[in-house]
Amino acid sequence: MRQFTPALFALLVCGLSCSAPTPEPEAPAQAKRVKILRDRLGIPHVFGESDADVAFGLAFAHAEDDFPTIQRTLIMTRGRLGEIEGEEGAKSDFLVALLRVHEAVSEGYARDLSPGFRAVAESYAEGLDYYARLHPDELVLPELLPFRGEDVVAGFVHKLPIFQGLLREIEIARRDASDEAEASRSAATMPRERESVGFSAAADVLGSNAFAISGERSSDGRTHLAVNSHQPWEGVVAWYEAHLVSGEGMNVVGGLFPGSPMILHGHNDRLGWAHTVNQPDMIDVYRLVTSPDHPEQYLLDGAWRDFESRPVTLRVRIFGIVPLSTTRLARWSVHGPVLELGEGDSKRFYAFRIAGAGDVRIAEQWWRLGKAKSRDEWLAAMRMQAIPMFNTVYADAEGHIGYVYNARLPIREPGIDWAGVAPGDSSKWIWNETLAFEDLPQRFDPPSGFVQNANSTPFSVAGPRSLDASAWPSDLGIETRETERSLRLLTLLDGRERLSEADFETIKWDRRYDGRAWLDSALETLLSAKVEGPAADAQAVLRRFDRELSPDSREAGLAVMLLAPYEKAHHGRGPAPPDPAAALEEAAVVARAYFDRIDPTLGEVQRLRRGAVDLPLGGGPDVLAAIYSARASDRRLVGDAGDSYVLLVSFGPDGVRSRAIQPYGSSSRPASPHFADQAPLFVRQELRAVWRTPEEIRANLEAEYDPGPR
Repeated sequence: MRQFTPALFALLVCGLSCSAPTPEPEAPAQAKRVKILRDRLGIPHVFGESDADVAFGLAFAHAEDDFPTIQRTLIMTRGRLGEIEGEEGAKSDFLVALLRVHEAVSEGYARDLSPGFRAVAESYAEGLDYYARLHPDELVLPELLPFRGEDVVAGFVHKLPIFQGLLREIEIARRDASDEAEASRSAATMPRERESVGFSAAADVLGSNAFAISGERSSDGRTHLAVNSHQPWEGVVAWYEAHLVSGEGMNVVGGLFPGSPMILHGHNDRLGWAHTVNQPDMIDVYRLVTSPDHPEQYLLDGAWRDFESRPVTLRVRIFGIVPLSTTRLARWSVHGPVLELGEGDSKRFYAFRIAGAGDVRIAEQWWRLGKAKSRDEWLAAMRMQAIPMFNTVYADAEGHIGYVYNARLPIREPGIDWAGVAPGDSSKWIWNETLAFEDLPQRFDPPSGFVQNANSTPFSVAGPRSLDASAWPSDLGIETRETERSLRLLTLLDGRERLSEADFETIKWDRRYDGRAWLDSALETLLSAKVEGPAADAQAVLRRFDRELSPDSREAGLAVMLLAPYEKAHHGRGPAPPDPAAALEEAAVVARAYFDRIDPTLGEVQRLRRGAVDLPLGGGPDVLAAIYSARASDRRLVGDAGDSYVLLVSFGPDGVRSRAIQPYGSSSRPASPHFADQAPLFVRQELRAVWRTPEEIRANLEAEYDPGPR
């Protein structure tokens, strides 16, 4: 009898499988109606007969560049992150269930979305599905297929409450449950669970710049717009640049997140818009009255009511291989989703009411913004108020500029401190209406000729006191603070009669602190500390710091190391800064141990790293050229967030032109030539042209193809 050897086994397997290779999946009809043109930077220009065809091509092109992140987005949205990331991923899965993401999409998908946008969402899902079937080895959970249009919409329904501040409100409730002092929005820092719900820690960065000047303020008579969101450089909320053109009139370029079938901010032929994060009070937390005598009930208006509840099965893999399942009870009251928080006998139930929660039209509104051809059409899309937040700066080819403090602001009953925990035992405090779009803070075509926002108060959008803060109730939680960036913008935009295009770009790349928001106070604390020895040496370096974060500055390296905790504390993203004497001592020790001198340049301390690329990096926290970093094992600060996709747009009689840059490149695949090819330009603060016309694209063409095997 012949021995059954490994070689014979391999031959048998090959005979069963290799002789009949798996046929490639048949190309969907949309694939023949789409052309993907890659320019020499790898940026996709997607052309299609319809908007839906373009969405199919965008999905395929983006998957070529970053399918792992798109797939993670869909896994997270499906509530199955625990199966690949274990216990931490399961926390995200429970949140998906608690927010009733899929119930909202199931109810609203056909009812609330237009047929046109449903076609876009479904074609995008089909584009991802086609890519996945061509590359089955890249699938983490093959049973996810097929992707659906509902998955695309659900991604937006899931993400927006996180951006609105849900985790901060959970932290407020947790503090209340543990009887910590000052359980309020102003006292709560962003909790560690940001990572646990699928967002990187870098997503906590408070930052973004948006500003525009009219032709009356520009030396060339053109209208200029800066699109400059500060996001993580990798992950589910990192920007991806694309140019989308359809036979149905769409021609828009800008940035989008993994899983987005349309541009989130950018410009078309006639207009452009830019977002920054705002932080009004859009979510309220209620302390519910419960009793051991009434399990699974809460008190409302003098009567005991049953929680609505259902068990949620959470699947996890221990060590990535051992499957386990656990069940957790999800609860809801009439207020909204409910969490049980606290320890032991001090456990309490808290309910959360989220303005705009479950609105499935979020993505459709962004699609309509990109298709708008006039200010009236753009404002009509904004009036949908499906996107529940974001400062939004606008500019167009007619010379208009504007700003909208976009937010779903609850109309609350006065009488309690809405910044803290509200009583949950009276329906008097349960709000049902939000402020109409026309009643939001907004300003168009101001006499100053500029609008700006840098995660700051809307009341200085066009200069100091350009909107009357007293016109809006304080319980709306509209910001009154300025940031270092907004104060610097006000100085630079309000200080000259006319600005050239070069001036406009110089403002965007400015690396100097204003000082008044928090920097001056931080410097005073550090410089007034009584120190000696190495700490005194560090203090002497800091005393020479001129507030400029240039990569060759010998004072800025230590300054960034010392000042980062103050910036985080000021913006509620970290604890109180450490003892100044101890911080100075540590900075001196690190500088000498790792850089061989007390005053390394900022470019030595702070780096842009991507694969084999390792470059000096200027900028820092809360300057207009914002950079946020994480400490590496060699004690360098490695940039991972801040200036991400930078887009400057200019509208004039001869049309629109734009220039852009991003920190890395268009691809997240290390083997791609576009993995880090824009990094050298980025660290030099150089923009490159955005090619939009067929002639420009073909003059800089790298590849042209239909979606499919390559």
